[in-house]
Amino acid sequence: MRISLSRLVLLGALPLLAACGSNTTTPAAADTATAQAATPTSAADLDRAFITAWNNKDLEKTLGYLADDVQFLQGSAHFSGKAEVSDKWVRATQSSINNLKTSTVSSTSTDKLAYEAGTFSVDVQAAGPGQPAGYGEGNFLLLWKPAADGTWKLSYAQLEDLPVQRRN
Repeated sequence: MRISLSRLVLLGALPLLAACGSNTTTPAAADTATAQAATPTSAADLDRAFITAWNNKDLEKTLGYLADDVQFLQGSAHFSGKAEVSDKWVRATQSSINNLKTSTVSSTSTDKLAYEAGTFSVDVQAAGPGQPAGYGEGNFLLLWKPAADGTWKLSYAQLEDLPVQRRN
């Protein structure tokens, strides 16, 4: 069975976002980067902290990384602003996505922006009893910018994904 990830995101069954400088994200690594420094150690640190919050299902911490004017794009879904991105992407999908991992292909960090781009993979929980669990993968881009208070916030997230594959 092939299901479009964009549809799952809109239905609240699958999201995804993230990136880090290695193939896996560890909880210990997230604690080293809370997106508070004026200049990030690296985009990888910011992404790692965000992914760890996501994988730990820490909704408030995950939402805390979003900029007020954050943009999220996945397929035909485009959400603008922290309220809409929070509701339609993070809250709607965080509970159904497990084991988010990224592999970075390109990244940079300056005092004005930090980004990472590459590939991601996730485990997708079954939408309900009798529904199949799945595996998703695709490409990502995360762009971070410093906020007025000096913290780094996720400003733009774009996901290009392949259809979710059914897990047996």
